[in-house]
Amino acid sequence: MELVGTLIDFILHLDKHLAEIIATYGLWTYALLFLIVFFETGVVVTPFLPGDSLLFAAGAFAGLGALNPWVLFLSLSIAAIAGDTVNYGVGRFIGPRAFGGNIRWLRQDHLHRTERFYERHGGKTIALARFVPIIRTFAPFVAGIGHMSYPRFLAYNVGGGVAWVALFVLGGFYFGNLPVVKANFSLVVMGIIIVSVIPIGVEVLRARRDTAA
Repeated sequence: MELVGTLIDFILHLDKHLAEIIATYGLWTYALLFLIVFFETGVVVTPFLPGDSLLFAAGAFAGLGALNPWVLFLSLSIAAIAGDTVNYGVGRFIGPRAFGGNIRWLRQDHLHRTERFYERHGGKTIALARFVPIIRTFAPFVAGIGHMSYPRFLAYNVGGGVAWVALFVLGGFYFGNLPVVKANFSLVVMGIIIVSVIPIGVEVLRARRDTAA
């Protein structure tokens, strides 16, 4: 529970924590941000790491001149693309065993939810899922399990990864330092999280409706 509380505090107060990290570690901040984005997109057991809100906060600091926006954009785009690529490879290697219930650290409901999302949207799920927490982490994994052709996967992976990073980093860069945003940063972060989770809620409601029908 203490770990959960620490993580929630970190996510809701990214502005304060990032300021401390930048002041303490300087250029190493880019490496830390790279690793967080890589693990959030590339490891199926870490979908809880901050994604959208972290990119927005990092963009806000870039707007203040504390981080280089181009280095931020390039490094985090590479992290997002590399994370999905690794996730795809792991899914392709593990295969059907992932759905057999033999791997305890895999949440079967997350996997099946992503499968339904994948079936509804096809290959473009890889790009669309970038903007949906949890599904973002599981989509490339499921694509690997389903043996989606790698060239097709790579095209959606690169396009979606670059678009995701650009949207939130630029959003933070241009709007993160507005007085109203700075004064209510925690509320803005919560808003980003809620808006990002809406597609999951819609998907759950549709799944229940389909099951009832």
